[in-house]
Amino acid sequence: MASIHNDISINAPARDVWDAVRDFGALHERLAPGFVTACTIDGDARIVTFANGSVAREVLVDCDDARQRLVYAINNERLQHYSASVQVIADGDRRSRLVWIIDMLPNELAAYVQGQTKDAVVAIHKAFPPAAA
Repeated sequence: MASIHNDISINAPARDVWDAVRDFGALHERLAPGFVTACTIDGDARIVTFANGSVAREVLVDCDDARQRLVYAINNERLQHYSASVQVIADGDRRSRLVWIIDMLPNELAAYVQGQTKDAVVAIHKAFPPAAA
């Protein structure tokens, strides 16, 4: 099983980043604008449209406010397994880390997914620009 890890340093307080992460239906507006172009809620899932035109149905597995951790899964014809967790960790009062881990099968799609996460990280950084000094 492929495991993709992203540990992202963000110039924003953990409470602000967590507020955006936990807003499950606003991925395209608050967390990864530009990388995600549309997001609609369908029951316990969000239908996500990416900038490259692909669409995924991401099912909410858990949203834990105490641990600032959200888990979602994708089940489709291309993926045998896809489970992802996003956790926000304070790094002082003004910074945070977003730890995003994806476990997936088949392994052959891992390079594609890793490439997509790199683009997502760029969008996440844009969503939380450094504060003016």
